[in-house]
Amino acid sequence: MSSNNLPEPWLRGSVPGIPALLQPAAHALLLAREEVEAAAAGLFELELWVSPGGAASPGFHLQHLSGSTDRLLTYARGEVLSDEQRAALAAEASKDAPRPSLTDLLARWRVTVDRALEQLTSTSEGILTDARFVGKARLPSTVVGLLFHAAEHAGRHAGQLVTTIKIIRGLPPGAW
Repeated sequence: MSSNNLPEPWLRGSVPGIPALLQPAAHALLLAREEVEAAAAGLFELELWVSPGGAASPGFHLQHLSGSTDRLLTYARGEVLSDEQRAALAAEASKDAPRPSLTDLLARWRVTVDRALEQLTSTSEGILTDARFVGKARLPSTVVGLLFHAAEHAGRHAGQLVTTIKIIRGLPPGAW
């Protein structure tokens, strides 16, 4: 159960407007959003970019959640990445890039999930097996493959974020 005492999204029934075959992706994205919100509650800006034991920081996970989901959804639409998306990808990997605030990162993640749900709503089940290509190498995938990967990838990073924040909060003050 989530912190607001509701069952997980997949136990709350169908998400209105989402095609039946895409309900699991919608539920996974909603769960990732809720887990991120709960884990980040009370996180101090000072903790945002801590990398305990060399693990990726909470800030990285938040930034990557939005960026990777956006990129995967772009490919699912059959589009190529924009210059802005490529720059955001480079910034995710750069230690020298400006570090957004927790407020900005959470706002971006909320908007990203909202856009993802809008895209799921407008995706016809008839195109789910249509071919799509990923990256410069144009690696093969399908619409459904990309949509489900976006959802499971978000869940993976939400879990890593939750764990990393718990580790940071468990360390003695100043240990990082």
